[in-house]
Amino acid sequence: MENFTNDTIDTSQLPKFEEVTFTALHPKYFKVVLINLLLFISILIIVPSVVSVLKPELFSGRIWLVLGIVIPIVSTLIIVFSLVGFKKKGFAFRNHDVLFRHGIIATNTIVIPYNRVQHVALHEGLVSRYFGLAKIEIFTAGGSSSDIEIPGIEKEQAEKIKQLLMGKIQKQL
Repeated sequence: MENFTNDTIDTSQLPKFEEVTFTALHPKYFKVVLINLLLFISILIIVPSVVSVLKPELFSGRIWLVLGIVIPIVSTLIIVFSLVGFKKKGFAFRNHDVLFRHGIIATNTIVIPYNRVQHVALHEGLVSRYFGLAKIEIFTAGGSSSDIEIPGIEKEQAEKIKQLLMGKIQKQL
């Protein structure tokens, strides 16, 4: 252990991720979110209706009153939180890392250095594909699920991002 040093780092001189300009998700992605929510809300309405037809003894007037109040309130809250969450999401690519910001009440920012990226995947859902959008999934070592999922990117841009990340991975090998 010759010439070992363990100097203190001045944390005020570190780069601040808060100063990064984040790219917002594509505006069409909110339509994708709304369509998926409408499908979910439709299930919330259809399931009790079908059950009431098959087993009418389970549903009294009070249950229909409660469902008539709860479903619209829950549906409205889900849509509002989805809109707020959509507006808060953003991503950025810097020379050495990728950043993803999300959250509704608390904002979370995930920073992954390129030297930790193991795999990159591009996914298109049925509704997203209709709008020409894709999702980038970035995997790091030590996990079976992706560490960052960046939805709502135009497919062409998502393919370029995937190529950028794959190029960064190849340089490290």
